[in-house]
Amino acid sequence: MTKTVKTGLDALLRPQDSIVVLIDHQPYQFANLQSHESTIIINNVIGLAKTAKVFDVPTILTSVTEDRGGYIIKGLTDVFPDQKPINRTFINTWEDPNVTDIVKRSGRKQLVLAGLWTEICVAMPALQALGEGYDVFVVSDACGGVTPEAHDIAVRRMVAAGAVPINWLAVLAEWQRDWARERTAAAVAGVVLEHGGASAVALAWELQLLAGHAK
Repeated sequence: MTKTVKTGLDALLRPQDSIVVLIDHQPYQFANLQSHESTIIINNVIGLAKTAKVFDVPTILTSVTEDRGGYIIKGLTDVFPDQKPINRTFINTWEDPNVTDIVKRSGRKQLVLAGLWTEICVAMPALQALGEGYDVFVVSDACGGVTPEAHDIAVRRMVAAGAVPINWLAVLAEWQRDWARERTAAAVAGVVLEHGGASAVALAWELQLLAGHAK
């Protein structure tokens, strides 16, 4: 088992070492999402997915019993139109080899998780993957629970076990790391403008000022 890195430059996310698993962003789960506004989670997880696509980070979409729980939200599957989500019967995603075999074959050890609900569908794979030596990053603002308390105690439980809590804009920033990386900078700015909330407003203002100076 490898030791999870928590400090120093190696503690930050790197696109070439990351893999994203987005779990159960489905109608059934949204129907009892009480820790956050649904619109916030939808915006954030789609922003996270678009960011992963910019950096060519492999992203797995998975649902549980979609015949009863519904399909993964369209805004998310639209980011990966050629990808069929992996439908599971396991509540714990990490017990399904259809998911874990993809992660293992990638050779990537920075596991970025988001899903509904935090206390079940995120906590279970996070805890198991930590035990197998993965560096687990939980994108807490793209997750939600059945109550604020359920979400909060689940994040605390995962952190106590070694997971790293992070928000989706911080994932974007760690993958970009340097604005001189022009290959991805423009696309990253586009994601921020679409999903960044107040950061989008600030960036649009900055671009307005820069355009004014260029005249």
